[in-house]
This record gives sequence, C-alpha cells and structure tokens, in this order.
Amino acid sequence: MLTYIVRRCVVAAVMIFMVATAVFMILHIVPGDPVELMLSSDGMAPDPAVVSEMRTRLGLDLPLYQQYWDYLTRLASADLGRSFQDNQDVLGNIAQRLPRTLELIGMATLLSLVMGIPLGVLSARRRGGWVDRMLGWATSIALSVPTFVLGTLLVMIFALMLRLVPAGGFVPFSQSPWEHLRLLLMPSVAIAVGFTAIIVRMTRSTILDVLEQDWVRTARAKGVRETRVLRRHVVRNALGPVLTVTGLQMGSMLGGTVLVEFIFNWPGMSGFLVKAVENRDYPEVQGIVLVTATLFILLNVIVDVLYSVLDPQVRKS
Repeated sequence: MLTYIVRRCVVAAVMIFMVATAVFMILHIVPGDPVELMLSSDGMAPDPAVVSEMRTRLGLDLPLYQQYWDYLTRLASADLGRSFQDNQDVLGNIAQRLPRTLELIGMATLLSLVMGIPLGVLSARRRGGWVDRMLGWATSIALSVPTFVLGTLLVMIFALMLRLVPAGGFVPFSQSPWEHLRLLLMPSVAIAVGFTAIIVRMTRSTILDVLEQDWVRTARAKGVRETRVLRRHVVRNALGPVLTVTGLQMGSMLGGTVLVEFIFNWPGMSGFLVKAVENRDYPEVQGIVLVTATLFILLNVIVDVLYSVLDPQVRKS
C-alpha cells in the first residue's frame, strides 16, 4: 500500500512540474505586452521610456530562460510572486478566494452524493419499471440544461418570483452563518443538478453490473436478505467507479464554476482568473492555474488511494 501511495505521489509531482512549465511557456507565447496594457490610458500609447523602466523593474527584460529559472526558484520556496497590477502577494490573493470556490464545490458534491447514490440504487432495484424510466428522463433533462441556464432560472424563480432566497452575493460565514448558507444554496444547486444526474447513472450502471456477479447469486441462494446483500456486498463494490467519477467531476468543477460565480456574484477563483487573464498578469495567471492544477492532481491521487482501499487489485496494477 505504501509503495502504491509513493508511486502515485511521484507521478503527481512530475505532473505538477509539467503543468508549471506549460503555463509559463504558454503565457509568454500569447501576444500582448502586460506592461503596455497596464500603462495604456484611453487608448493612448505609453511612453517607451516608462515601458522600458517598468519591464526592467518587473524582470520582463531578462532572457526567457532566466525568467523561467527565477520562476522555478520561487516555486521551490512556495512563492508565487506579486501581481503586476497591484503588487499584492499572489498566494495571499489566492488564499483569500480559493476557500470560497472550494466551499461551493464541496456543497455541490455533498448534495450530489446525498441525492445521486440513493436514487441510483433505487433505479437499479426498479430496473425497467416506471421509477427507473422516470429517473432516466430526469437525468437526461438535467444533463441537457446548461449550468448557466439553470442558474438563471433559479434566480428568476426562487429569488425574483418567490423571493425565498437572495439573488446572489456573498456574506462571510463569521459575519452571518444563516445568510452565508442562504447565498451558498442556489449556486451549489445549479452545479449539483448535472453532477447528481451523472452520479445517478454511474451508480445505477455499477449496481447492475455487480448484481450479475456469481458471488451475489451465491449470497442470495444462501438465504441472505436482499437488503443485506445490497448493503454489505453490492453497494460497497459498486462505489469504486462512483468515487472515481466524483473525483474527476470535482476536479472539473475547479475550473468550471466561472459562469455560476458570475451569475450569483460569488467572489471565488473563477472571476479572479478571468480578470488576471484580461490584464495579462503573468504571476496571477500562473499562480491560479498552478494551484488549480495541483488541487486537481492531488484530488485524483486521493481518489486513487481510496479506490485501492475499496479494491485491493488496483494496487497491483
């Protein structure tokens, strides 16, 4: 088990290094000078002398290999640099916004698992019946509706028409826990609907596969109650693929909450990244992408380890 974990961690470290390198290179290939963008005012070209002085101060006049080496050196000491726009510490800015996005993803994942797994089990147990068909139609609709459309509908119905929850915004949990949770609910539901449909379908599929196994038939032949067979034998063995899909979806949501955060005015990482890209703020873009990619990779490592606990055969592969 330890060897498997170490091997996965080494692979993860190599992937993080490759991501850091790719982000650095791509940003320096993309057309556009961040210095000229910062100094431009009302469409007027900045003074070349001021541009040159600013480039020297920011280290952008150095050869690309020197900038790359400096970048890796800072990363080794967990220094993501300072923003070109406001000279703020990039790591500090990310640390302020990242928990908000993680909270949104965590709540959406919790809602999806709480609803998706039981509904998937129910659909599998009622295979071919009206419940199974209804859930099939519902999941198809949930997967067909774009998240930004669903978010807009939620705002129109529950905020503007019924006035049950605020339309959007953010209040720190420490300031007002109840208001914070009210503002968190709708964006979480907007993300969770499609995620729940995926969990329902994956749970149903894996449950049906496990139910066809010989050892399940043997347990039934021995007179073990159906609920016990389902709870102790079937569901546990079916959770591996569901866990894998959950980890992948959570990783995808790290970079896929842009529209949801925009619709509900939730101050997370996505809006921060969009602003950084518009301003050609190299340190902020590099820091945000690197942190997001690192979380995605580490999340998949955790999922792989948990999967190996559920299925020891994975550790041998």
